[in-house]
Amino acid sequence: MKIKTIPVGYLQANCYLLTKNNKSIIIDPGDEMDKILEECKTSNIVGILVTHHHFDHIGALEKLEKHFNLKHNPQNIDGFNFEIIKTPGHSKDSISFYFKEDEILFSGDFIFYHNIGRCDLEGGNFEEMKESIKEILTYPKNIKIYPGHDRNTTLENEIQYLKQYL
Repeated sequence: MKIKTIPVGYLQANCYLLTKNNKSIIIDPGDEMDKILEECKTSNIVGILVTHHHFDHIGALEKLEKHFNLKHNPQNIDGFNFEIIKTPGHSKDSISFYFKEDEILFSGDFIFYHNIGRCDLEGGNFEEMKESIKEILTYPKNIKIYPGHDRNTTLENEIQYLKQYL
């Protein structure tokens, strides 16, 4: 799978363009619809996924849904196999997308490089975050994590930081 990171908006949220077998999906279209469309102008967009509904992750969502005539977060997308993992803590609706075949996790604002998402915003809950951390620690350690902001990491690289919150 080919993954392109498109930083968008004034908070520089990571919007991702995933391409596999000539099909593509967009993850977290946070803002700057024109920038996102430019990056995927040669792509066959077959789905849109959203990790949570904070403004910096959905700013361009409604317009992109209309543009591509798609609804976000279907249970499956042709050509892409993924598991939806409920990861509340940063927000009530936080989910992560785990592409087992590719050993990739899109974590939104759940896990960052050496950190976790804030739990002090509306809908955040630190006790739920701790349960989400316990759950993700049961997954394979070699998973590459693509967060909602900042740089990529691996679960193995984050274990020591995640355990500090338990």
